[in-house]
Parts: sequence; structure tokens; C-alpha cells
Amino acid sequence: MQNHLNSFTAPETQEAEPVEALRPWQAEVSRLLTAAAALCVEQGIDVDNFMRAAWSVYIESRPGMREQLEEAHLREQLEQIRQAGRMAEA
Repeated sequence: MQNHLNSFTAPETQEAEPVEALRPWQAEVSRLLTAAAALCVEQGIDVDNFMRAAWSVYIESRPGMREQLEEAHLREQLEQIRQAGRMAEA
């Protein structure tokens, strides 16, 4: 299977510098994601459910991130309501 962490490598410049090799953690993440994706394919899990599960696990592994994202989303919704004139600015 192909490596899906190429975005972690250094970008090529006009002088064609060699592309940086994967760091050990990048190789491990690539291996684990490849295995998880293969298992989901074998079990007939569609890509949306795979991505949703991966995102959920990632968020849960970062304490406070879910709450931070929910707060940012709520603030955005309130701002949209204010701009629409449906709520006075507090």
C-alpha cells in the first residue's frame, strides 16, 4: 500500500533538494492508519464512518479539545444569529 503521510515530508524547492525521509513516528502512524483502513475495507465500513471514527479518536486523545471546538462552534453560531439581526449583541 502507498504511504499516506507524504504531506509530512519537506516540500521540494526549485533547486530540487532531496525529499526528507519519514520520521519514525510518521512511519508508525502510516502503518497504523494503513492497517485500520484495510480492516475497515475488509469489514465493509464506508469511508465516512472510518473518517468519523478516526476524528473522534483523535479528538478524545487530546484533553479539552472537544470542548474547545464546541465552544468555537457555538460562538460562530451566535455571531451568525447576531449578524442576521435575530439576537441583540450581548
